[in-house]
Amino acid sequence: MNVLQMPKMIFSFTEGWDDLIRIHPSVIRLFALLVLPFSLLPPAMIYYAGGSYGDVFVPGLTTAQWREAAGVFFLAELLTVPLMAWLIHLVCKINNVTTNYKSCFTLAALAPVPLWLSSLVLFVPNLFVGVVVGGLALLCSVGLIYRGVYALFHLRDDLHALQMATVIAGVGLCMWLLLMQIVLIH
Repeated sequence: MNVLQMPKMIFSFTEGWDDLIRIHPSVIRLFALLVLPFSLLPPAMIYYAGGSYGDVFVPGLTTAQWREAAGVFFLAELLTVPLMAWLIHLVCKINNVTTNYKSCFTLAALAPVPLWLSSLVLFVPNLFVGVVVGGLALLCSVGLIYRGVYALFHLRDDLHALQMATVIAGVGLCMWLLLMQIVLIH
């Protein structure tokens, strides 16, 4: 899979998705080559931004507290992806969609990539810019979820795909908000 195809995947039901379905990467490969490297970005950026200008985001935290928050965030991210895959698989079962865990993991691994990349905005010490970029990344993730549900689970009913994508995106949003709380609590 080519990560450079991801922008096309947000807006298309076939571009990028067909290649991904043809390649059908294993869970371990997705985890090692996609989840692990991309999930390192937010903790690294949290540590950098917190140590450089953390008072812009949360006043009064020390560099050690930012480092701890980044470490906990990283571990939580790594646990969230397989948990989301399990929840996506559960949503598929409830909606009588036959699929396997690997396809669910593929969607769970791809959906947060825009959010992971949006952490690069922390190079800019401005909360407003971070919120705007984070919001756009969230919209891109929702697009990936909808197109991914349609393509990976071989759905041909737009309404059914939209219904499942809404539930999955809602659960994913709750998970992302929980991850953000982890940063703010530490």
